[in-house]
This record gives sequence, structure tokens and C-alpha cells, in this order.
Amino acid sequence: PEEMDRIERYGDSQRQDKAALLGEVAAGEQDAIRVTRTAWLQANDETSWIYRRIQECVMALNEKAFRFELTGFAETLQYSVYHGSERGHYDWHVDQGPLKIRRKLSVSVQLSDPSAYEGGAVEFAAGRYTESAPKDRGMLIAFPSFVTHRVAPVTSGTRKSLVVWITGPAFR
Repeated sequence: PEEMDRIERYGDSQRQDKAALLGEVAAGEQDAIRVTRTAWLQANDETSWIYRRIQECVMALNEKAFRFELTGFAETLQYSVYHGSERGHYDWHVDQGPLKIRRKLSVSVQLSDPSAYEGGAVEFAAGRYTESAPKDRGMLIAFPSFVTHRVAPVTSGTRKSLVVWITGPAFR
């Protein structure tokens, strides 16, 4: 809980902007796809412990579950805030696309207590089924970046998370 509080305080102290989408989006379509506020937590003396902690967890998890060849962080940590008053959400997508780097693992850390908001589940498309990730505070959810997922609309309260992508060479 102390680590989550510390990350939230730092994230809340940063400038949060309306999240953008990669690629071209038709005028007026942005909000149908994504309504999120984000801040980018640059690696510095105040955040190095967050980067180290996530890297430790991801590397241990990768060794046990995925066994992907990874090179590490190539992007800044994203602090994401979904407000129920805005019906914050991020529709179905994958974390790959017109990027200069190759994302292999996507990671989301649940910062908010699940009692702080309604809706906002991280969901995965599994064929004809949808799987929801646990909402426990502090839960680190890692999945291959090519997996289709979304953040369902937050209907009340505020959901906060930390998102990071781990890169590596092409799959073989």
C-alpha cells in the first residue's frame, strides 16, 4: 500500500494531459476510442525505484510464464487516470502498431483500491469470451503486447494505473 500511495502522489503531482492515439483517427472518433488522462513518469532520482521494482517483477514473471527474449524498457512509464465523470475508457486494441520499437510485454499496475471506482475492468478478448483481470490494488498484470484488450468504461469514481511496455527482438 505504501508503494501504491507513493506512486499515486508522484503521478498526481505531474501534468496530466488527455491521452492521444497512435496513427490517424477520424475527427470526433478519439473519444469513442479512448478517454484517459496520462502523465509520463520520466526515469529520474524520484522514480528510479519504481522502474527497478517493476523490472524485478516483470523479469521474474517472464522467467516463469512467458520466457520471451526481452531487452527492457524503451518507453517512459505511463500514469493513467480514468474518471467516471468522463466515462474514462480505452476501447479494444493491441499495444503494437506504427512504433519504432518492438513491444513484447504490456504491463499494468493497479494503483486504485477497487472500492474507489466502478467499472474500469481490464478485459482481454479470448475468442468468443472476455476475461477480466483482477482489480486488487497493487496487482501487476502482464500480457503479450499482441493480445487484444481494453479498459471498460469507468462509471463512477477514479481508476489509476501505471502502464509500461517491455521491448525485445522479433519473435522467432
